[in-house]
Amino acid sequence: MLLITGANGQLGTELKALLPDAMCADVADLDITNEKAVLAFVKENKIDTIVNCAAYTAVDKAEDEPEKCEAINVTGVKNLAKTGAKIVHISTDYVFDGTGHKPYTETDPANPVSVYGRTKRDGELILENIAQTYAIIRTAWLYSPYGVNFVKTMRRLGAEKEMLNVVADQIGTPTCASDLAGAVVHVLKQLKDGTREIYHYSNEGVCSWYDFAREIMKLSGLKCRVNAIESAQYPTKAKRPFYSVLNKSKIKTLGIEVPHWQESLEKCLKKF
Repeated sequence: MLLITGANGQLGTELKALLPDAMCADVADLDITNEKAVLAFVKENKIDTIVNCAAYTAVDKAEDEPEKCEAINVTGVKNLAKTGAKIVHISTDYVFDGTGHKPYTETDPANPVSVYGRTKRDGELILENIAQTYAIIRTAWLYSPYGVNFVKTMRRLGAEKEMLNVVADQIGTPTCASDLAGAVVHVLKQLKDGTREIYHYSNEGVCSWYDFAREIMKLSGLKCRVNAIESAQYPTKAKRPFYSVLNKSKIKTLGIEVPHWQESLEKCLKKF
């Protein structure tokens, strides 16, 4: 039996549509920070594979709640790994410091610069140390019609305001959750006993948050003007990587096609 944790989040929601026979659990059904509860749940439901979409993802709030962030992103992953199930685990571009200038490969050294990034990296290391079979998929700038994300925020603000300031010096690639879900299913099918891999998946192409915001306004038919600003003009509690483009060469060897971010954004907006 396959279990999807964090099943009500952006990725979990998309995965449920692609994996209708999977068992789905969100925090109300299973608290992954509770080791006894996790071990009992997995045993009782004969779970042999887990897709872990559960995560603490409030990047700025994590700076004030490091223990809560660590409980979900580190202890929760440890508890899932202890079950002995095969695991596909979702991680992040925030494990990198963003000081590079070429797309990050899976073997580039991680150096997180925020509590969120550090806990996600620690979760990866836990899997590498405990799990016998796993695939870690790092992704970036996730959005969908569900949950809280940049696209939904920009559409809401764009309808309310005439002008918005958005940072133009943080570079990465947006990822449509439905595309990522397809990649996860592909990886699942090839998850053999003893697999121990890290993959990178985001949509194709490169942009800044400013470029992304402008494209959202254009495709949504919103007249809101977007101004480019520097990160220094928009201070946040957590430090962000300035450059976190992911190299997708490795995951493409599995036969996964990666659409361009603009194409995926246009397709996703039609579902709103």
